[in-house]
Amino acid sequence: MKAKVFAILAAVFYAVNIPLSKLLLTKSEPTMLAAFLYLGAGTGMVIYLVFKKFTGKDNKKESITRKDLPYVCAMVILDIAAPILLMLGVARTTSANASLLNNFEIVATSLVALIIFKEFISKKLWTAIILVTTASIILSLDSKAGAFTFNEGSILILAACTCWGFENNCTKMISSKSSEEIVAIKGCFSGIGSFVIALIIGEKIPALSLIAAIMILGFVSYGLSINFYIMAQKDLGAAKTSAYYSIVPFLGVIFSMILIGERPSFQFYIALLIMIAGTVLIVKDTIELQHTHMHTHIHCHEHSHGNIVHTHPHEHTHSHLHTHDADHENHKHSHNFNDNHIHNHSAI
Repeated sequence: MKAKVFAILAAVFYAVNIPLSKLLLTKSEPTMLAAFLYLGAGTGMVIYLVFKKFTGKDNKKESITRKDLPYVCAMVILDIAAPILLMLGVARTTSANASLLNNFEIVATSLVALIIFKEFISKKLWTAIILVTTASIILSLDSKAGAFTFNEGSILILAACTCWGFENNCTKMISSKSSEEIVAIKGCFSGIGSFVIALIIGEKIPALSLIAAIMILGFVSYGLSINFYIMAQKDLGAAKTSAYYSIVPFLGVIFSMILIGERPSFQFYIALLIMIAGTVLIVKDTIELQHTHMHTHIHCHEHSHGNIVHTHPHEHTHSHLHTHDADHENHKHSHNFNDNHIHNHSAI
């Protein structure tokens, strides 16, 4: 139950980011806002890591090494571009539109994984990609004077999602390393990079009280959200946690209506229905690739007492978590219950 709460909190904390950012854009310029959001996440995570170290609760995960630098540098550069593009987009479209368009990140991540890293995409995921892309196109269209044109804000958000698609694949390459350390590095260095760009293009530094508010939002929406996601993942597994997290765009729409009072158009609701269908397929595809099996094992121990030798059989049952490659949509399992397991897929 606790893990489910963590997963939902992770989704809620991230979903509130765009509606509150939309409100903050009335007092802060986009690039400066992006900078302090990431600096808030990075600074907060550094404080969190120091606290863990001094309280002896360090997770002992492997730290980032020099070998990881190409991926780290790519992540930082992409995480400078993506939030700036997102904030520029949010300033030019509705918060509800921006929240829903964030789902395009799944499409970008999947296609980058296919084209560059040669990962397999299942039939369900291909269908979901088509649905999410269709919904994104509908959301990006403006009908003015009887002609359809692309909304500038939506295009900027799709560009941000594409950057995050590349960034997600870079992060995956160092996923065995400390996630808190990754967030701290991305937050601090990407935040500093965005801040420098903001100064170069002549944006004004906000008031200290506003900077504090932006950094707190950054820490909650990026830092705490990721931390709760990791905590949920320990008990629920990656697939189920991802399924809970898939509600983020739809929570963002609800928060946009409540906090800003937005009332989306009919066109938006058509896109919403298509996006829901795509998300359901993504969740199904993710969960089908991960499941558990129960196994019973029998062990025999031999004991000798003087000239008497006898054996004791012991039986225990436990479960294994299995993940399947995406192309194994139909598969069989063969189990040998004398301590050997034979699978035609990897077992974790």
